[in-house]
Amino acid sequence: MNASRKNLPADERRAVTVEAVIALAGSQNPSDITTAAIAKHMNLTQGALFRHFPSKDAIWQSVMEWVAERLLARIDSAAQGIASPLAAMRAMFMSHVDFVIEHPGVPRMMFGQLQNLESTPAKLMAQTLMQRYAERVRARIEQGKASGEITPEVSTLAAATLFIGTIQGLVMQSMLSGDLRRMRTDAPGVFAIYQRGMRHKQ
Repeated sequence: MNASRKNLPADERRAVTVEAVIALAGSQNPSDITTAAIAKHMNLTQGALFRHFPSKDAIWQSVMEWVAERLLARIDSAAQGIASPLAAMRAMFMSHVDFVIEHPGVPRMMFGQLQNLESTPAKLMAQTLMQRYAERVRARIEQGKASGEITPEVSTLAAATLFIGTIQGLVMQSMLSGDLRRMRTDAPGVFAIYQRGMRHKQ
């Protein structure tokens, strides 16, 4: 980071700090990211960092708030204006995949927070994100049932869980392979199988 960015306004400094954490999480274990590493990445002192965040937990809370806001906005935008519930769900699915590819540190942080045994603000934010995401998927499934596109025998709760779990599975396999971009290749075929199980048989 260049020296001209050392004197940013408080809001911008917090936003840049969040971006720094996400960038670091893309190349190392999020649990190993220290405030010293964040400050070094930003070409700042730790003292300068803590002028904008009272603690490391506060940094992680801001990071998870950033993830929640950006991801939910992304899937909402992808589905906007699409009349078919299944087509809207496909757009949400693919936009989530693209989000992960663009921000490889995000799934690492999500998994890390959800595995945290302590009830931290960042973990609560991650749980809230998952709940709000699931609500959106359930709403689309109910719309599909009402329109006759989705078979009424489908369990809305189970189908929403499977939708999110399928993306998580793609993420895990791609992380294990060392190439998150393979998600973009695998995702359409995977969603097609999911969709076949949902579609109402005429």
